[in-house]
Amino acid sequence: MILRTVADLRALAREWRAKGEVIGVVPTMGALHDGHLSLARRARGECDRVITTIFVNPKQFNNPEDLKKYPRSEEADAALLATVPVDAIFAPPVEEVYPDGFITNVTMQGVAQPLEGYMRPGHFDGVATVVTKLFGMTLADKGYFGQKDWQQLQVVLRLVRDLNVPVDVVGCETIREADGLAMSSRNVRLTAAGRAKAPVLYAAITRAAQDIRVGHADRMAIREAAETMREAGFERVEYIELRDAETLMPSDDPRRPRRMLAAAWVDGVRLIDNIPV
Repeated sequence: MILRTVADLRALAREWRAKGEVIGVVPTMGALHDGHLSLARRARGECDRVITTIFVNPKQFNNPEDLKKYPRSEEADAALLATVPVDAIFAPPVEEVYPDGFITNVTMQGVAQPLEGYMRPGHFDGVATVVTKLFGMTLADKGYFGQKDWQQLQVVLRLVRDLNVPVDVVGCETIREADGLAMSSRNVRLTAAGRAKAPVLYAAITRAAQDIRVGHADRMAIREAAETMREAGFERVEYIELRDAETLMPSDDPRRPRRMLAAAWVDGVRLIDNIPV
């Protein structure tokens, strides 16, 4: 069942809520892969009803060319979701989510500012705005997000906490290819040569995290990871950072949970990844 309007979605969600059914939502931008399906399956196992949203949110793209190139494959996505199965797909047009005269946006600081927030100004404000709207539209009890976008997960967790949004945010493990590459919709844009280089990102930060755990200096381990990636043919390493897992602030305290996060370009495609340290 593919729904296009908020009115139709709300009517269905109200029916479910009236029966006391628990609703889970899996927000996506389409171009689905096994990582997305793992979120839907987790929701299927924990909720009475599952809604997957497919909406390429223009507000979270600071590069119009990136928005234009973002892969779209609704028919294939629907076929994949039927294997879970989900109860409804919400795939609205842009004007349904942001109608004429729309003037309200959610602006976040703190956890939304460094790393991806710095490299992509306004990105997390767009994420926070659309997630707030999707939670309200779907009447969801639970929302499912991948740990692959670790900073986004922390942004959403902070959003629901600060705004008292009655949704339980569930972070789900990153799903990887056999060679370690984190599954991403953008991976389809890699050439064969780029795809062969891409797993070095995960391998390099994994080695750095291991070195730090056994006492190597943080900066040295990170510098070696960046050099490994450049030698493998990455065009640019935007950042490799060791941060507090919750606040995303720099952290040299091994007693607190920490995360190593990285972003780099290979074959003209921007890849991100992260792992616990």
